[in-house]
Amino acid sequence: MNRRNFLQQGALVLLLGTQQLARGAAILAVRVWPSDDYSRVTIESDAPMTFVQNFVPNPPRLAVDVKGITLNAALKELVAKVGPTDPTINGIRVGQFGPDVVRLVVDLKQPIAPQVFTLPPVAAYQHRLVFDLYPLQTPDPLAALIDDRIKDSIGKRTSAPTDPLGELIVQKTKFQSNTSRLKDAALPDSDAINIIANRATTPHVSAQKDTQNLQTVKTQAASVTNRLIIIAIDAGHGGEDPGAIGPGGTLEKDVVLRLAHRLRERINATTVSGNAMRAYLTRDADYFVPLHTRVNKARRVQADLFISLHADAFFTQRPQGASVFALSQRGASSTTARWMATQENKADVIGGLNVQAKDIQITRTLLDMSTTAQIRDSLQLGNTMLGEMGKVGKLHKPKVEQAGFLVLRAPDIPSVLVEAAFISNPEEEAKLNSDDYQEQLTHALMRGIEGYFAKNPPLARDRST
Repeated sequence: MNRRNFLQQGALVLLLGTQQLARGAAILAVRVWPSDDYSRVTIESDAPMTFVQNFVPNPPRLAVDVKGITLNAALKELVAKVGPTDPTINGIRVGQFGPDVVRLVVDLKQPIAPQVFTLPPVAAYQHRLVFDLYPLQTPDPLAALIDDRIKDSIGKRTSAPTDPLGELIVQKTKFQSNTSRLKDAALPDSDAINIIANRATTPHVSAQKDTQNLQTVKTQAASVTNRLIIIAIDAGHGGEDPGAIGPGGTLEKDVVLRLAHRLRERINATTVSGNAMRAYLTRDADYFVPLHTRVNKARRVQADLFISLHADAFFTQRPQGASVFALSQRGASSTTARWMATQENKADVIGGLNVQAKDIQITRTLLDMSTTAQIRDSLQLGNTMLGEMGKVGKLHKPKVEQAGFLVLRAPDIPSVLVEAAFISNPEEEAKLNSDDYQEQLTHALMRGIEGYFAKNPPLARDRST
């Protein structure tokens, strides 16, 4: 009798297991992350999902059939999560396509290169199905920075009484056809204004004369030290990766993004020895950027410096103070630095990196070529910034620490990682949320940047891409 009861109970367990498998995956949450770089759609479930995708180019739309699930309220929320300002997604439609198949159709505003992939459970996430939608055409970020600087110069001169015709803005618009050639040179304010003023006073210049003028400006720009200084500001984490979370619920990704915006404003309003400055943010909103992509972005705009902003965390609430880290070729300078690098390097896993993307391994190999000169300059920048940061708050370590941070591996750009404070410390969490502390820290970082360039003046160089 006991044996018979045992077998009956076993059969019941097997039967329940079969029914559970037949039920398929339950959708737990859906998220949409729009950005100018790409838009991401994430579907999170309690079990692995399989899918079949089909991209239709005209009109552009992506259809994905997800197997083993049924339409529920969470999936229907996707329709309302797409905002009108999303640069890539026009809308999402969902429907039950078969007994255990849900079809999602993503209507697009422009042609894309889609990447659809799954992610295993990690950190607070269970199984994820991810759609990364990359626009085929993206603006040149370096050209945009230079154009912004030229517009700024024109704006300052339009109100001046010496403006020859009072039409520089109009002439700037007419001159856009030649902008791409202008962007190959680092134009001082005077050169940018002069060439546009020449167009305003000589509207019938021949094509040959126009080409000669452009070449003259390029030659003059290459011979002077005045040029655009570009600082890459990297707000850590973002999107699917919240970073550290304070005891009061503050997300690291949010406070460092606010700090990045403040620092950008400060940099854009600053000149160093007559050289205009511009900040370039590797992310300017709440979305995930892989670590190697952050480095690539800085290199694409030919950044002079790379500053990655973070907020430290530990298992206890006791540690406090700001820190600065640089790359190391010979192992970490301390156990703390090694632990910090390990934590920060997990961002790709939590944020959701498509490990099957073809360019990842190639890019990582190219970026694994850090130089002694780059590390030396990074330490010099870090020490200068650390000295200024010590004037506005407590330092966790009195010197720049070193470890193998993936985000600092630009072989040709001095790069540092700044831990603004310990978000795991309740008092410092409050400071990070304080406008006053963020403003003080912004000024300290800016003084550190200026102090670095005071000892390392930027040299004239060709900024062609």
